[in-house]
Amino acid sequence: MSYFGTDGIRGKFGELPITPDFALKLGFAAGKVLKRTSKKSKPIVVLGKDTRLSGYILEAALQAGLNAAGVYVHLLGPLPTPAIAHLTRALHASLGIVISASHNPYFDNGIKFFSSEGKKLPDELQDAINQELENDMVIEDTANLGKSVRVKDANGRYIEFCKSTFPYHLDLSHLKIVVDCANGAAYSVGPSVYRELGAKVVALYNDPDGLNINKDCGSTHPESLQKAVVEHQADLGIAFDGDADRVILVDKNGEQVTGDHILYILATQGRQKPVGIVGTVMSNMALEIALDKAQVPFVRASVGDRYVLQALDDKGWVTGGEPSGHILTLDKSTTGDAIIASLQVLTVMVEQQKALHELTDGFYLLPNVLVNVRLSQMFDPYTVPALVAEFEKAEQQLKGRGRLLIRKSGTEPVIRVMVEGDDLAEVTQLANSLADAVRANAI
Repeated sequence: MSYFGTDGIRGKFGELPITPDFALKLGFAAGKVLKRTSKKSKPIVVLGKDTRLSGYILEAALQAGLNAAGVYVHLLGPLPTPAIAHLTRALHASLGIVISASHNPYFDNGIKFFSSEGKKLPDELQDAINQELENDMVIEDTANLGKSVRVKDANGRYIEFCKSTFPYHLDLSHLKIVVDCANGAAYSVGPSVYRELGAKVVALYNDPDGLNINKDCGSTHPESLQKAVVEHQADLGIAFDGDADRVILVDKNGEQVTGDHILYILATQGRQKPVGIVGTVMSNMALEIALDKAQVPFVRASVGDRYVLQALDDKGWVTGGEPSGHILTLDKSTTGDAIIASLQVLTVMVEQQKALHELTDGFYLLPNVLVNVRLSQMFDPYTVPALVAEFEKAEQQLKGRGRLLIRKSGTEPVIRVMVEGDDLAEVTQLANSLADAVRANAI
């Protein structure tokens, strides 16, 4: 049995596999695999988390399991997911582990791994951990137990790393920025980065209590940020998700700037034009059209940063991402990083002395409607002939003017029905009717 999904292990806390006893065994299994595969006699694992209350319990369980297997653990505390990826490399650790369910509500949690290079865990290591989970926990010699230490300057290390991706001869002293921290992992380091680069910062949702992460805030709920930017007469707004690997921007007029906009800015107006851009099947058709006009190659990957990263590696490119704001700039970081992505856009703004809305002038997303159909039990809609016929009929209707995407969620029992085209009324009608058809044919 494989416990790993497209982005680590995720679920509701208290239900398998997100339970204290499973986390203990997972830590032990990962530790045993490291002991066998690492060249170091005492492998080091860095362990970080977001601000969920359940993170303290999972952290303790994972730590105990890793120590029991003879592995040393460096505890980082609440930090963005990309910070754990960076510090895995910086501290020469053999493995990085993040406890987070990203943009999900507080009652969910997850566990994901980074390799020693700060990248997604190779399949062979993931498979080895899965296999080790089938074995009993047997402690062979208490003299070989691992130890744990808390890294006291983890925040400062990551802040300096982020700042190093912004040109040293520039600053943000003329900008006022509203930062929505989603009551998540970047609640402290996020505002600090922009302040230390000279910006005047208004911080929102930076008071986590363990239960308010992502609650009506952050990149999935930017409405409060949009309002705050206008009220504070700020130059822009920046919204993170719970673990700060996604970013959504807001211009001074309160208009949302998505991941597609960010890729457009970096591809067409960045200081170094990228060789090519990797988007996903969810990327708006307008991005593809705009990049084609700018003569920047564009390819689509499956949804998920794992697949964007794989496509970038295959092409030898460095820039890619998703409309949700998961942006990869591999010349700066090994994984999606909300703070670093925002700094790349700020670099363009400062160098060109332009407001954010000026950088997106003339780039308009095609109307797009996404309907999430929640199921009691997942099924593949393409195995139902009646549904396939409905999908094909819709595709013919949109031919040359838009597109249709039906996909299963990788993290929950949901089928996502997305319709995109040049007519909002038509797109809305098609999305709702196709979603109704999926519900009617659900198991």
